[in-house]
Amino acid sequence: MAVFVYVGVALAIAVLIFFFMKSSKEMPKNWSQFVSELKVQHCGFVGIIEDLFLRGANKVALYKQPGKIALITGGNRGIGLRIVKKLVECDIEVILGVRNPAEAKKVVEKYLEHSKVASGAKLHFEQLDIGSMKSVRTFAGKIQSKFDKIHILINNAGVMCVPFKLTEDGFESHMAINHYGHFLLTHLLLPQLRAAGTRDSRARIVNVSSCVNKIGEINYNDINMTKNYYPAEAYNQSKLAQVLFTKHVNLQFEEDEEPIQAHSLHPGVVNTDLFEHSSTTYIPWVRQLLFKNPEQGSRTVVYAAIAPELEGKGGTYLSNCRVASCHRFWKNSVQCDKLFQFTCDTLGIKDFFHKAK
Repeated sequence: MAVFVYVGVALAIAVLIFFFMKSSKEMPKNWSQFVSELKVQHCGFVGIIEDLFLRGANKVALYKQPGKIALITGGNRGIGLRIVKKLVECDIEVILGVRNPAEAKKVVEKYLEHSKVASGAKLHFEQLDIGSMKSVRTFAGKIQSKFDKIHILINNAGVMCVPFKLTEDGFESHMAINHYGHFLLTHLLLPQLRAAGTRDSRARIVNVSSCVNKIGEINYNDINMTKNYYPAEAYNQSKLAQVLFTKHVNLQFEEDEEPIQAHSLHPGVVNTDLFEHSSTTYIPWVRQLLFKNPEQGSRTVVYAAIAPELEGKGGTYLSNCRVASCHRFWKNSVQCDKLFQFTCDTLGIKDFFHKAK
């Protein structure tokens, strides 16, 4: 009888964990989605454990770098806000691409003042909807007209497990915001990155991905997932795309001896508004207890952007400020190239590595 009691309790706990820790508030509609949800929860659980045991490695040394310019998408909340603070502490000039520049300016300046960061920080706020390719082009045009060099490009803005939606361009929102928009922005700002990089100090591209890239699959036959949409699968796909994109462009930079390197990373399982569509909103204290806080989540991003020990070591995938393993396709140049060419075709980019017309 005791055995049945223990089994019953274990099953009850498992059901509660499944329901309250789901990646979205939607329930799986079929077996495939159910399996995907289990994979996401397993990946998240492993991520939390790794964050706990590797917290001693999750450190980034800040040092003064006057004269450098960094551009970050987002940056007015979550880990982005903490990334901006660290960059400012390094005397780096920061450009923020945000939806509402006026509101973002108030939030960021108030946060920096409250954090007692030295006054005189050079901040620029420009309007950007990263999910709109028209907005990305307009934003890039403004940056090109105002800045000759960009030393660091941090592709940070993103969404996670949101309900199905097609953007104005007809793209599924996860792919549009997490991948397509940043892919296009990187393409358009390559001249500024080239101009900033040198043989001894390469310009850096930092793509903020997620540990779920490991379980992602690129659905080339239905990239918008219109036939069988599940938020977690769409999110995983977009995060895998970021990793494959990073690896491909870095290989090309090395082949062409370009003064640019690219990194992708997992910031950790971080307690931010990114989880607003997950069922963890029902028990927020669990996130506060188990997840990283935004400051801790910002460290690997800044590490990828400035760490001297990464100089000349582009193409790496990072987690907790160290090189980590990611999707099996990361080492498959054919798969990386396939995703890259698919994205170029989707966005109408004929020559990604040359100066945009």
